[in-house]
Formats: sequence, C-alpha cells, structure tokens
Amino acid sequence: MKDLAQIMQQAQAMQTRMAEVQAKIEATEADGVAGAGLVRVKLKGKGELVALSIDKSLMGDDPEIVEDLIKAAHGDARRRLDQAMEDAMRAATSGMGGLLPGFKLPF
Repeated sequence: MKDLAQIMQQAQAMQTRMAEVQAKIEATEADGVAGAGLVRVKLKGKGELVALSIDKSLMGDDPEIVEDLIKAAHGDARRRLDQAMEDAMRAATSGMGGLLPGFKLPF
C-alpha cells in the first residue's frame, strides 16, 4: 500500500481538480436545435435555460408544434451538456485509478 502522506496528497489534488471541474461545468454552455434550426435553446451549467430562439415562420403554425420543438431543442441541449460534463469529469479524474487499490469513483 502506498505511503499515507502520498495518498493524502493525491486526495487533496483530486479535490482541487474536482472544484475546478465544477466551476468549468457551471460555465459550460450547450446549444440545442430542433426543426432544422427553427427552434434553438441554450443551456448553462446544470441545465439552466438561458436563451430561446424561435424562427418567425413558426409563429403562424399551431402552437403545439412550437411547444414540441422547444421541448426537443431543450432535450438536445441537455444531452450535449451532459456529455460535456461527463467528458470534463473523465478528464479531471484520469490517472486517479491508483489513488487507492480497488477504490472506484462514483462516476
């Protein structure tokens, strides 16, 4: 087993990296698109909707269609944001497998 001081240093380094990743996640933005670009949404960090754009050509259509497209664009942005967060977490924890033998991170 590794020296306890070394393990503590690695744990502290991991904690610092995790804080940096959390800050990066909160600043990350993702765009979602639906209806061939007629509806666009922008999400920030943890899923906060920060922008919505609806093409004027849709305004005369049935409002239910517009609602469905907004939901689809939001879902697209959320998936992209989740992927970006997953990639950031993976990058932050790479090389941490040797922290403690048999220790598995929850993500």
